[in-house]
Formats: sequence, structure tokens, C-alpha cells
Amino acid sequence: MKTYARRFATAGSALVLAASGLFMASTPASAATSCFGSTCTGKDPSTTTCQNDAKTVTTSILGTELRYSPSCRAAWARYPGGTDWVHTIKVENSQGNAYSTRFNGGGGGAVWTRMVNDKDIVSRACATDDGGYACSSWY
Repeated sequence: MKTYARRFATAGSALVLAASGLFMASTPASAATSCFGSTCTGKDPSTTTCQNDAKTVTTSILGTELRYSPSCRAAWARYPGGTDWVHTIKVENSQGNAYSTRFNGGGGGAVWTRMVNDKDIVSRACATDDGGYACSSWY
């Protein structure tokens, strides 16, 4: 009798775990994190799945990175932080969409902009500091 009860409990636990996995996989919150191309425009990359496969594709002389997500076909500018001379970063695409972020430096952590569409067009990352303005190459 104990063996039967143990098998029943094990099977029941497995079913509950499987059901909860299905429930969690289909929640609206997880489905809402995806975007593609123009639907990513204006979104924060840290709240999407775009950050999962993003890579730095080019960097300006001021250290501002152009981050690109192949799965989302979107781009954003990121400054890795650690110095206090960069004050504004900007991402722009060849269609004229742009987002910028201003910060106070001070050697803090990374900052980034919102995303722009990068599907079948090009983008670049720019930065402003006390000495001027510099952009990465277009990608």
C-alpha cells in the first residue's frame, strides 16, 4: 500500500509541475516582452527579450556602444559606465528615429537608450562629453 501511495504522489507531483510550467509559459507578461523591427521602437531593451541575444556591433571613440539584437532587429546605444566625462548618449537610425539619455557620469554603472528599428536600415550610437560629440560607424 505504501508503494502505491508513493507512486501516486510522485505522479501527482509531476503532473502539477508540468501544468504549472505550461501556465507560466503562456502568461501575458512573458509574451509581452517580445518585439520585432518597428514594434521595438521606443521600448526599453532591459524589459524585452532583445537583450538576450544582443551584441556590441560598433563603438564610438568615446566608448558608446551600438547594441544590436538579431532576433528583434532593433538597436540601442549603451555606455558601459566607469568614467565621468560622457554626459549624453544617443541612438539614431537612417530613418531619423532617435532616442537619447542624459546622465551625470560620476563613474556609475551602464546606461542605455530606448530602442530604434534596425530592420533593413542602419543605426549608430553617439555621445556628447565636455570635449565634443562623437558617433560610431553606421551598422
